[in-house]
Amino acid sequence: MKKVIGFTVAILMSSTIASRAETLADALVSAYNNSGLLEQNRALLRAADEDVAQSVAALRPTLSYIASIDYAYSDLERPILGGYDQGLGAGLNLVAEMTLYDFGRNKLAVEASKESVLAARENLIGIEQQVLFNAVNAFLSLSEDLEFVDLRQNNLRVIGQELKAAQDRFEVGEVTRTDVSNAEARLAAAQAGLAEAKGEVAVSREVYNSAIGHYPTTLASPPRAPKVASSLDAARDVALRNHPDLKAVQRTIKVAELNEERAERLKYPTLNGTARAGMIGEWDEYDSTSAAISLDLSGPIYQGGRLPSLARQALAAVQAERAQLHLVSLAVQQNVGTAWARLLVSEASLSSRQAQVVAAQSAFDGTREEAALGARTTLDVLNAEQEVLDAKADVIVANTIRYLADYALLAQMGLLTAEHLKLKVQIYDPSVYYNAVENAPSGYSKQGKALDRVLKGLGKE
Repeated sequence: MKKVIGFTVAILMSSTIASRAETLADALVSAYNNSGLLEQNRALLRAADEDVAQSVAALRPTLSYIASIDYAYSDLERPILGGYDQGLGAGLNLVAEMTLYDFGRNKLAVEASKESVLAARENLIGIEQQVLFNAVNAFLSLSEDLEFVDLRQNNLRVIGQELKAAQDRFEVGEVTRTDVSNAEARLAAAQAGLAEAKGEVAVSREVYNSAIGHYPTTLASPPRAPKVASSLDAARDVALRNHPDLKAVQRTIKVAELNEERAERLKYPTLNGTARAGMIGEWDEYDSTSAAISLDLSGPIYQGGRLPSLARQALAAVQAERAQLHLVSLAVQQNVGTAWARLLVSEASLSSRQAQVVAAQSAFDGTREEAALGARTTLDVLNAEQEVLDAKADVIVANTIRYLADYALLAQMGLLTAEHLKLKVQIYDPSVYYNAVENAPSGYSKQGKALDRVLKGLGKE
């Protein structure tokens, strides 16, 4: 199990140390501001916003042009004009088209796109929780490893004192060479433990850099753990209302239902209007212009069973999403229950481990005094010191598992967000981009120019 802690650590990591220790809040702010994963999913959300714009555009008329140039030749002699039929011609046509009525299929597509955007927003909140929880874990992991370095250094110092005491007592004949060898062996083990602890610090620094966005200097002890629910039932109630996974599935169910309705309406006809104006000419003879307006009603008669298949497929998608909602609801409730149980266990474990440290320290002090009087051996003292070391290590682990359990429960409740934690960051507002594109503005409109400014602000121009 990866160990994490919650104690103040002030250890020299490089020749340039910041004057102020980095707090957990600082780390969370940095993770929020520098996460590539968040940036990726914000971009995916903006892509979903564009689906709304494209669906809206399908409700509007389109204007396009067709320009052509051709050369024609015929070997049939033209009796009136003489010569042969040949020449270079050119044409230009403007075509305006619009779907006048399609039994609401395009409007349903707009609504489905909007629901997809809302689902993507919930997924983004889930990613935010993941980023912040990884940041908490990275901060506490590094803190723990640094604390273990400090613990190992203190252990090395104490064993060094015991080795010197054993050597002094050996010289006066109070102990045997075996006692000295036992102390030397423990000293070597302590040195190895210190080297391993420093190695873990190096690894945790890399994890920290990846999760937070920079290498740390000194770390401050985290503040009091965030407030969570007062009971398991209360925690589950909050989770069922707020968890982004649940809210996202609820949106995707709506998308599937809208798509099912669209599939049912594919069997109805479509009324399109077309306006066309053009000019055709030959370089050396004549020019002509034309214009036409038409209404076209089209609809399926027989498509080999494709339309009923699409309807059945859409219905199956709705049923699958509803089943997914049930599964996600069960998973959320299970995860909340698991997190709550771990929180209670961690609280009980921490209390017991703290009592163990007190007892182990008392036993060590007594054993050392008895050894000074000749009633205990050096090995007895070393064993007692090891008990203290193990007990303190267990407290470190228990303390930080307890702290991390609060954040784990907060995440399972759907509340591990920058807004809920009141982090001092500029909260990303997904509505800014959405509001700029939802009406599918052209590049030359006032809204289109406003969108350009939004893109510049995002650094995406």
